[in-house]
Amino acid sequence: MPPGAPARLRIAQSEIATLPDGRWITRWTFGAPGGVTAEVLSLGARLEALHAPDRSGHRTNVVLGGAHVADLLGDAAYFGATVGRYANRVAGGRLPLDGTVHHLATQDTGHTLHGGPDGYATRLWEGEAVREEHRVGVRLRLHSPDGDQGFPGALTAETTYLLDARGELTIEYRATTDAPTVVNLTNHAYFNLAGEGSGTVLDHLLRVDAAGYLPVDDDLIPLGPVEPVAGTPFDLRTARTLGDRFALRHPQLGPAGSGYDHTWVLDGTGLRTAAVLTDPASGRRLECRTTEPGLQVYTGNLFDGSVTGRSGRPYRAHAGLALETQHFPDSPNRPDYPSTALRPGEEYRSTTVYRFTVTR
Repeated sequence: MPPGAPARLRIAQSEIATLPDGRWITRWTFGAPGGVTAEVLSLGARLEALHAPDRSGHRTNVVLGGAHVADLLGDAAYFGATVGRYANRVAGGRLPLDGTVHHLATQDTGHTLHGGPDGYATRLWEGEAVREEHRVGVRLRLHSPDGDQGFPGALTAETTYLLDARGELTIEYRATTDAPTVVNLTNHAYFNLAGEGSGTVLDHLLRVDAAGYLPVDDDLIPLGPVEPVAGTPFDLRTARTLGDRFALRHPQLGPAGSGYDHTWVLDGTGLRTAAVLTDPASGRRLECRTTEPGLQVYTGNLFDGSVTGRSGRPYRAHAGLALETQHFPDSPNRPDYPSTALRPGEEYRSTTVYRFTVTR
C-alpha cells in the first residue's frame, strides 16, 4: 500500500449461535486491518467488541461483553446493546402523554429501566451490511408494536454503525411512529481502554464537557433541577482520574469508592464533544461526540463477578465505564426537561461518534 493511502475497509458476516427458539444470531465484523475494527451482533443491535491499537500498535478489544449467549439474555443483557424504547429510567413506569397516562412494564425496582424487562437489548434485529465511500458497517432495524412494554404507538427503530479508516465509529439512530410516543435510544457499551478483562478503569482519565448534572435519589431517579458541578466530584471539565474522584466524600457518590451513575447536562448543542476518556498506560484515547443533551456515565459500580467476559475473566466493580449519550432520565414526568415525544410524520434522529486516537 503506498504511503498515505487509505486502509482498505472490510466487512464479514457470520452466524455465530442460536437463541433458545432456534433463531440465528448474526455477527458483522468490519473495519481496517491493523486499525480499529468493530463486531456488531443482531441480538440487541449490540456492539460486541471494538479492537483498537495502543501507542505501540498493539490491538486489543476495549469493550466489555458476555462470553455466552445466555449472558447476553441475562446479566450482560445491556452490554453494548441498543437500549430502548426509552433508555434510562421512567419513574414508577408512569408515562403521561397528551393527557393520557400510560403504565409501562417495570422491573423489580418498581421503575421502568431501558425500556422495561423485555426491552430492545434482547430483541433480534434485522441487519444488512452498509458500504460507503469512506466507511463500512451495518444497519439494523426493529419493529416495536403498539403497546410494547406499555409504550403507545408502533415504532420502527433503526441503528446504524459506520466505521472509517481513521478509527471513528459513528452510531446513527432513527425512528418513526404511527401514534404519539416517546423515544430515547442509546448504546450501552462499557469501555476499558486498557483492554477488556484487564482490571478496573480507576486509573483512566475522564473529561466531560458539562457545567451541570442531575442528582438522583436512592432509586437513581433525578431529584429535579440541574445542579452545578463546580465544587463537587462531578466537575470533570478538566480531565480527572476516576479513582481520585471516587475517593472524595459526597452523598451522590454513595459509599466510599462507589462511583458514578448520573447524567451530565452537556454544554452546547448540535454534534459536539461530550467526553474524552484516556488510559495513560496504553495511550488509548476515546473522544465521544453527540447530538444528545445528556451523557449518562456509569462506572460499573455493581459489577460483582457474575459476568465473565470474552477474556475469560470475571467483571468486578469498575471493570468498565459506560458513556451513554441520551435524553434525561424520567423526562416524560419532567416538563422542565427536553421533550422526548415523537409524533406521526416526525423522525427521531440522533448521532453519536466514538473516535480513537493515541497519546504519546
